[in-house]
Amino acid sequence: MVPTKRQKSNNPLGFDGLVRDARNVLRRYVTSGSHLAIGLSGGVDSVVLLDILAILSTEMRFKLSAVHVNHGISKNAAEWSHFCCHLCAAYGIPIVVSYVKVMRETGISLEAAAREKRYQVFNRLRAEGLDAVDYLVLAQHRDDQAETLMLQLLRGAGVRGLSAMPLHRRQIAGSAPQMLRPLLDVPRAYIEIYADQRQLQWIHDESNDSTLFSRNFLRHKIFPLLREKYPGYAQALLRTSRHMAEASVLLNELAEQDAQHCLVSGKLEIAGLRELSASRAKNLLRYVLWQRGIQPPSAIRLEEILRQLRNANNDTRLHVTFGGHEIRTYRGHVYIQSVIQHPVKGSQRAWTGESTLRLEEWGGSVHFRRIQGQGLSQGKLMQAPVYFRVRQGGEHYKPDCHRPRRSLKNLLQEASIPPWSRYTLPLLFCGEKLVWVPGVGTDCEFQATMEEMGLVPEWQVECVSA
Repeated sequence: MVPTKRQKSNNPLGFDGLVRDARNVLRRYVTSGSHLAIGLSGGVDSVVLLDILAILSTEMRFKLSAVHVNHGISKNAAEWSHFCCHLCAAYGIPIVVSYVKVMRETGISLEAAAREKRYQVFNRLRAEGLDAVDYLVLAQHRDDQAETLMLQLLRGAGVRGLSAMPLHRRQIAGSAPQMLRPLLDVPRAYIEIYADQRQLQWIHDESNDSTLFSRNFLRHKIFPLLREKYPGYAQALLRTSRHMAEASVLLNELAEQDAQHCLVSGKLEIAGLRELSASRAKNLLRYVLWQRGIQPPSAIRLEEILRQLRNANNDTRLHVTFGGHEIRTYRGHVYIQSVIQHPVKGSQRAWTGESTLRLEEWGGSVHFRRIQGQGLSQGKLMQAPVYFRVRQGGEHYKPDCHRPRRSLKNLLQEASIPPWSRYTLPLLFCGEKLVWVPGVGTDCEFQATMEEMGLVPEWQVECVSA
């Protein structure tokens, strides 16, 4: 692999135009001191964006980093990573290289699987070593937008899918950075002219030449024909995506209104779904899935799930799966979550005072907050080793000091903990004594007094229930 460099262009368009356009976008969102991380592939688009951001970082006083995802698909992947590292070193910009393994799955293209892995990295930049990243900046442009919209049309996507890529997007995951695409209105040709005029070097991904990939087929076969008849097709498709984005906002606002009547204590109610028209119920269900970062199933599958939900009653134990997620019902509530993997019997994990403890086998984390007069007594926890353990059956404890010691089984039932999750909860023990259960509370003997600083545990699963 040899870095690509074209001869300097005599095109009258100056690079100032792209810098100005990017500056106008950034000024709408970025403030002095913000931390921006560019998704750097090493291709011409991201190299140009890196050059522009390096110029603007000094002017606008924001911190700039880069993240490169090595998918390991191409034989040249290691050279591309080295190129990006050398490029960032030349700019004096820190870079993190993340290595992922892309597995081809049934019904999912290799390019889609790679994209999914890439965005997983982008959503956890802090874990990758880039602290407090405010914005992930990507180099998609007008031609990319046209390709995305056409692919969505061919897949039969709805309004949300036809909105294609937004200029700015807040991520669903709380710690994930916001996304910015400052070149989204810029044609690919202008980016290439910029690279020529600045005499930049970049890498060429040989997979971009293969028309076996859907996006490349559109780029190399279909769009050149469209351009002959409709030279402004890319701009027209961009307008269409904006119209769809406006329609999507309206549908979201309608879903938010319906959610006020159908969500009780944060849970979707079957009775509320049944009161809506089929179209509004479907819109609400799709909205709830998107809010939780879950890709909705196909239209046919979604309609079937909705039919079963609307026909369910309070005693129905509905359980349907799609992808890596599942929908269950219990006591008239709808639970939408990742497919639960039960911890291995006998699973145990020591706790030695960490403010956050990741429990891989349970599929979540326990966070400890210090609150005066609430939660667990730190002094009493020092009486014996403290650890988390799976439920084994027969446990008893006393969360209410005014009531007798009771079986955990009955307490879980009273707390309306769904049956399928009762053996997936991490139980906190001090020695042989059960002292805390998620959703139920702290044992009376281990509760902090009003005079001491207590520890309040919070159990957070990696899936979100509705």
